[in-house]
Formats: sequence, C-alpha cells, structure tokens
Amino acid sequence: MTDQQPVLISDAQVFDGTSDELRRADVLVTGSKISEVSEKPLTAPDGARRIDADGRVLIPGMSDAHWHMIFAPNTMDAMLEADTGLMYANAVAEAESTLLRGFTTVRDVGGPTFGVKKAIDAGSVPGPRVFPSGALISQTAGHGDFSPAYAAPVTLGGRPSRFDEIGVFAVANGPAEVQAAVRAQLKRGASQIKLALGGGVISDTDPLDTLQYTSEEISAAVQTAADWGTYVCAHVYTAEGIKRAIRAGVKSIEHGHLVDEETLDEMARNNAWLSLQPFQKGDNPLTEEQIKKAEPTSHWDRVAQWAKDRGVRVAFGTDMLFQPGKLGIQSVLMTRFEKVFGAVGTLKIVTSGNAELLGLSGKRSPYGEAPLGVIREGAWADLLVVDGNPLENLSMLADPGKSLALVMKNGAVHKNTLGE
Repeated sequence: MTDQQPVLISDAQVFDGTSDELRRADVLVTGSKISEVSEKPLTAPDGARRIDADGRVLIPGMSDAHWHMIFAPNTMDAMLEADTGLMYANAVAEAESTLLRGFTTVRDVGGPTFGVKKAIDAGSVPGPRVFPSGALISQTAGHGDFSPAYAAPVTLGGRPSRFDEIGVFAVANGPAEVQAAVRAQLKRGASQIKLALGGGVISDTDPLDTLQYTSEEISAAVQTAADWGTYVCAHVYTAEGIKRAIRAGVKSIEHGHLVDEETLDEMARNNAWLSLQPFQKGDNPLTEEQIKKAEPTSHWDRVAQWAKDRGVRVAFGTDMLFQPGKLGIQSVLMTRFEKVFGAVGTLKIVTSGNAELLGLSGKRSPYGEAPLGVIREGAWADLLVVDGNPLENLSMLADPGKSLALVMKNGAVHKNTLGE
C-alpha cells in the first residue's frame, strides 16, 4: 500500500536494530517504508498523521524464525478430522494476534500457509509478513511421516496421509522424489525449503537419534533450492545429523539441541545458522512418552552459550504447536534469550539478526524490496513503540498487551494507545 497516510512518529528514543545505544529521533513513514530518520525535529507533511512517542522507545518489528501458522493455533485432531476451513480460520485469527505481539515477520517452517500469506499481503486480513516453506519434506518413517506404522508407504503403493493431502507434509524417498517435492513447494511460492533430517518429539515412529535422508538426498534438495536462488533449512537435533546436513549444504539448522562443541565449530566454519528455540518443559502440550523423548533437548541455554562463544550465528524461533488460545508464550520465550545474549543482544537477534537469515532467500524473498529488522531510511516501516526500556530489561515484552503502545507493519498502524 503506497497511497496510505504518511505517519510522523516524533520524540522517540530509537533502537535501530544494530546499535547498542538509543538515540532521540523523529521517524517519518511514507507509504510502506521509512522515508526519514532525523535527530532534529521533523515537520509533518500535509495530511500526515502525527504520533507523539513522548520519549518512549521505538524498535523495529520483531521476527520469529521458526513459526508454524497452521500448527500453532489448531489441535492435531482438528487438522486431521475437521474441514480445512476451520484450520485456516484459526490460522487467520492467530495471525492478527501474532502481529499484535510485535512479531511483524515470521518464517513459517512447515505448513500450507501460502493462501493465508497472500491474504495478509493483499491487506485482506491483518497478520505478519510470512516467509513460507510449504510442506515439510520427510522420508518414510521420518519426522514428517504421520501415516500409521502398518500403512504401506506411498512409494510402495500406499495412500498419502491426511497431512500429506492437505500440504502439511510431503513424504519423498530418493533424490528424484526429493527434487520433485522441493520443486512443488517452490512452484507454490516457498521462500525456503524445510527438510526433516532427524527424529522429532511429536512424531511417534522415529527415535530422536535417527539419521534421516542420505547425503545424496539432502544434496538433491540443496541443489534444487540453489537453482531457484534460495536455501534449505533442516529439522535436526543430533551432532551427526547436523554434520551431514551442513556438509551437504544446508544453511540453517532448526533446533540442534543435541549438538556438541566440535560440530558448532564446523557450523561456524561453514557459516551455517543455528535457529534455536528456548524450550522448557511444559511449553508444548506433550504426552508422557513425548516428554520423556524430549528430555535430552532441554539444555538450550548451554547450546546457546557454546554457539555464542564460537561465533555461530544464532536465530530466535519458537516452534509452538497445537496450542489454541495459549500462544502468548511466544513473547515469553523471546525474553528467555536474555539469559545468554543479554537484552541488547536479544533485541539485535530478533530484529536485524533474524532478518539476515531471512535474507538467505535471495530473489525468492517476498519482501526483498527493502530491508527488514532495522530503522533506517528506505527500510520497511515495521515499528513498535514500547513503554519502558527493553535495552535494559526484556521482561516487559513478555506482556505485549501492556508494553506495546504502537504496532505498525508496512506503514499501517494496527495498534496505537498514544493518540494523535
């Protein structure tokens, strides 16, 4: 939207996404982008809307690098048994809630979100910017194979599972099938590709320690994505799985909670990202068996410190699943990063840092026209005004309903308690 009313945010203390300090400035938004940032008072253009920050902190919109727009607000039973209309209605409702928590961008790493994304981008419904992966691509008996154990694999004449039919997962075996599955997601509009390369907590038939997909299959996916100018991210916990992934060219490791220091050194040498989730017991609704399965993954803070010490690029994500009505925990999880990275370091990660990871999509980025996660001239106008100083303490952002006085995305104001 380029014809919307200009907005002048005056007298703000600006955290620009990359600096360690605040600076007093006025910020002018014209259309969907920031047109001027000035330490001298700006005069509002004719017809502009003026919002007085009155010394409050202005930060870039935050991003969640591991979100599931479809999984998060739905139960598994609803996705398996109900009409898909219910599934999408829940996703649309949650999209606005995500935005109002200050997450103006999400990387959706598994699920049929293409239609919801298009509706958001068109302005039909409110929600964050979406970097979609489409279906999670998995081998038979992998993290994305939710067919019954006794069912014949599709490769051997069986039927696709319900999740495969609605585009949640794509089970593919062998380099040729993997290539076809990758191309199908790119055809639908994927900005990056997601593979399952190891066992998962919520999948019942694949132990956490299993290695999934051969090096040849992973390389086929990586090459196919690269041919489209983008990259592969991978669900994987173990050190051996991570090594196989990055040696085949995977750029972003999702989870990685069972990594060791040697493997993190290899990740640093290969410029691979660690997209880390600060999981604690109780964050996701799990069965007793799944809780036991997840126990080895609980040491996120140790992994984060190791990665920080070795210069591995760390992204923040949440991976919330099947929690309708309880997704405010997204904000709580973000504040946990302060334990390792400090308040300023965490703010850099959830703004400009995550934006660098999103930028690996290259020409497949839906929003490559302007920078994300920063406050500077020419950047997307995704902005938050915070009551309090998050550079000193992030705890206020755990309650965005109280702490966020202004939420702007793409130059449009979605929340404002400051008046005109």
